Amino acid sequence: MALLPILTLALALQGTTRTIAIDERLAADAGLRVGDRIVVASEPGGAGDTVIIAAITARTADPSEIARDEYRVRLHLDHLQQVIGYGDRVDRFAVATPDASATDRALDAINDVAFGFRAHRSQDVAIETSQTFRVVSRFHRAIGVITIVASAIFLLCILLLKVDERRRDVAALRLVGISRRTVLGAVVLEAAFIAFVGSLAGTGIGGLASAAVNAYYQAHYRTPLRFSIVTPDIVILAAVLSITLGIVAGTLAALRLVRARPLALLGR
Repeated sequence: MALLPILTLALALQGTTRTIAIDERLAADAGLRVGDRIVVASEPGGAGDTVIIAAITARTADPSEIARDEYRVRLHLDHLQQVIGYGDRVDRFAVATPDASATDRALDAINDVAFGFRAHRSQDVAIETSQTFRVVSRFHRAIGVITIVASAIFLLCILLLKVDERRRDVAALRLVGISRRTVLGAVVLEAAFIAFVGSLAGTGIGGLASAAVNAYYQAHYRTPLRFSIVTPDIVILAAVLSITLGIVAGTLAALRLVRARPLALLGR
């Protein structure tokens, strides 16, 4: 029976200590763990409240948080108001709606309440805060187009040289009665196969490079955000472009030989 008052007092004392949640970056840098007691104050070195760390939250894959080198601490709303002395005011808040029509009605209702604040869709806010990534994406797209054009020209030059080295082979095939169409088809088929193998090698190299980029920048910024993604659409596009460019380059290179006379290919 004597343990009951002591237990009641312990629970009462525990209930007076507020709990907070901190992000994993703060926990790693400060060496904090769940259950540790820290002091939360509105100013460095000022008087504050002793709180218990109840949870450590993981960072979300949000592009807008990459450039912010800051820590996050989550408190109960009444506790936050007490610590910062901000009163019944907020800088921003989020409202969840069931569908798009409800979102439109909520926007109109909130914006018509008073002058001085504005409601926005979360999607619009995300797009606005991700403008830097949109610019980088367009820059990468431009680099990709230039790379494709340059690689197409390089591939055509290589195939012209390789096919030109087989002048005697093509001349021998023509002299034994092999038609121009058959020779042309064989060269184009070989070029398409080489392009297909090259696309597979390029996909593997791209996957390894993407993994290396993600490993470095995720560790640097300590975020789960993926900076480089190799999707099936990209792989299919790369394979189609590679095979198409190979066929076109092989056709142009083969036409240069099959249109010539066999004896001219032999230098006579």
